[in-house]
Amino acid sequence: MLLGIELEESLMPISRNKTRTSAGDPAKLAQALEKSEDVRAKVEACADDLGATNELVKLGMAAGVTTLSAPAALAESEKIETKVQECAEDLHEVNQSLAQGIADLQQTETVLVKSREALAETELALAVAKKEEKKATLRAMHDATTGLPNRGLFDDRLAHAISIAERHHWAPAVLFLDLDRFKSINDTHGHAAGDAVLKEVARRLLQRARDEDTVCRTGGDEFLYLLLDPQGRANIERIAREILMKIAQPVDLGHVQIVIEASIGIAVYPDNGATGDELIKNADAAMYCAKKRMSGCEFSMLSPP
Repeated sequence: MLLGIELEESLMPISRNKTRTSAGDPAKLAQALEKSEDVRAKVEACADDLGATNELVKLGMAAGVTTLSAPAALAESEKIETKVQECAEDLHEVNQSLAQGIADLQQTETVLVKSREALAETELALAVAKKEEKKATLRAMHDATTGLPNRGLFDDRLAHAISIAERHHWAPAVLFLDLDRFKSINDTHGHAAGDAVLKEVARRLLQRARDEDTVCRTGGDEFLYLLLDPQGRANIERIAREILMKIAQPVDLGHVQIVIEASIGIAVYPDNGATGDELIKNADAAMYCAKKRMSGCEFSMLSPP
């Protein structure tokens, strides 16, 4: 019977032109979902109309009364079928839009995954680059043999100390230290032994230095020691003697122990120089005065001009 048309059969044979939504557009997908709900409501209404028509015909046939003529019933059935077909077309369009949207979203997610992987690789490369940059900066500002700050870094810290000395009522002191007869170590035991002695001297100087002080190797067997706030000449002399005693302790090289001594010259801001260059120059001159005494355990301090 034409009136007994099934809703499912009306939905199946659908083949229409595909309508695509914008790739992964959330607004388009939301519209498609909303339209899907509208189509579902229309289909349910058509099913109700079709059921009501079928029921009316059945009741009329059972009672032997023709409440709805066959042509009228056929026309009503076809009318409902047309509505169902229209709903099916709308639903097909919605499904196509949703399917395309899902495909686009999946493609977008794939791109995002690749982007995250690329970002992770970039961040890793950046971290490595920063680490290498830090190493390069460290190498550029530190002595390769001892690991101490080099002359450039020492000069910067000395300049900073001078710039804040007046404000804090400090009198920074520069100690110029030279190892006595260091050349004989290289000549007798080799340069590896000489480097080992330099490293040990650097370690001992750092042990004595305070956090605010700076120790540097300025070249060869010469070291500079900045006392940021030595608190008077007597304290400077005490620190210098402690340094000389510490350096004079034997250096164990495994196969031999080496005893090395040093000479120290001292210049104090502002009496012995108003600039970093002046302080270092005068401390160097004072060191040579100490070295001429040949005692190895004495120091000389320039008198105020």
